[in-house]
Amino acid sequence: MMRHAGLPRMARRLVLSFFGVAALTAAATAAEATRPDPRDWSAITEKARGQSIYWYAWGGSQPVNDYIAWVGGEMQARYRVSVNEVKLGDTAEAVSRVLAEKTAGRDQDGAVDLIWINGPNFAAMKEKGLLYGPFAEALPNWRYVDVEGKPGLRSDFTVPTDGYEAPWTMAQIVFYGDSGAVAAPPKSAKALLDWAKAHPGRFAFPDPANFLGATFLKQILIELTPDPKRLQLPVDERDFEAMAAPLFTYLDELQPNLWRRGRAYPANSSALFGLIADGEIDIALSFNPAEASGAIARGRLPDSVRSFVFDKGTIGNASFVAIPYNAAHKEAALLLADFLLSPQAQLKKQDPSGYGGFTVLSMAKLSPEERARFEALPRGVATLSTEELGPVLPEPHPSWMTRIVDAWKRRYGAR
Repeated sequence: MMRHAGLPRMARRLVLSFFGVAALTAAATAAEATRPDPRDWSAITEKARGQSIYWYAWGGSQPVNDYIAWVGGEMQARYRVSVNEVKLGDTAEAVSRVLAEKTAGRDQDGAVDLIWINGPNFAAMKEKGLLYGPFAEALPNWRYVDVEGKPGLRSDFTVPTDGYEAPWTMAQIVFYGDSGAVAAPPKSAKALLDWAKAHPGRFAFPDPANFLGATFLKQILIELTPDPKRLQLPVDERDFEAMAAPLFTYLDELQPNLWRRGRAYPANSSALFGLIADGEIDIALSFNPAEASGAIARGRLPDSVRSFVFDKGTIGNASFVAIPYNAAHKEAALLLADFLLSPQAQLKKQDPSGYGGFTVLSMAKLSPEERARFEALPRGVATLSTEELGPVLPEPHPSWMTRIVDAWKRRYGAR
């Protein structure tokens, strides 16, 4: 260490000030070096080669995991980038990890390179400054994205994305069941309640700690609340009880008619799917309109299963990928986010024999050959057409999801 004992006091202060500024400058320079410019794609591609990244993603669906594995193979072949999927039960686990790293001062070489994210988790990361960007609209394949036809690709649960996350798949709530057991599918929240009362124990929804269970609560809330437009704004405690009262009145009636009388809830959509496959329930729900068709194609469900939606529409949203501010391999993460938007990756994803997730691309922006490949995809025997899916209801502000799930836990979670 340099010794300053022989210097006058003012000189010592100047030296210490100089080294303090130098240290800050060095730290800032190092931090800047970890922020690639998404507009300089050739530099990103070159630096990404040989990188190994960790994609934190919900791991509760085998078809989704299989698709991510396929993406990993393509990234290795194209860019020599290794993709390691870190399977999550809850995206909040990844958010907490990044926040813990920031709290500890780990502003470089973070453990998380890419996160499958949306809703309250994105809002929290954006608010706390945990995201790298903006980058999404600088991606080369952004030119194919259907920003005109799908406004939800620039707004996540009412929160503007501002380029800090890139979309990669679309989702919409559908219900499904065996057409023999469900001859007249219920087409509204009230009709579903009436059906459940007439067929006790034959309907279930996931624990609202899971995103699908929480979305079911939001679906009912939107249909029954006195002012659905109010849900596009943050929760105001002054009117929360009045806004949420119809939902909990509904759930009080539904609870004793659920699977296991509402004393237990399936953990997630995969568990719910298992109950349908085993004949324990007759109606289930999914956030993937093609899930039932994929299961039929794989021999997991009988070909008599059909999907349906409510007449007034069901909630739809987009899933995104985001890059933490301190990601160790931002270049490879950018390449992966861009590849997910490529016509090839979107075509593979929409194939109902696999994942079946709907594309975020505009068919009008594709070449005739690429458009023809999408048009040639089988829709699947249980997959509704765009017209049959009906209106897509917008997601409420993220605070509503947090608030109603907390209220649900207090009211029903301990039973």
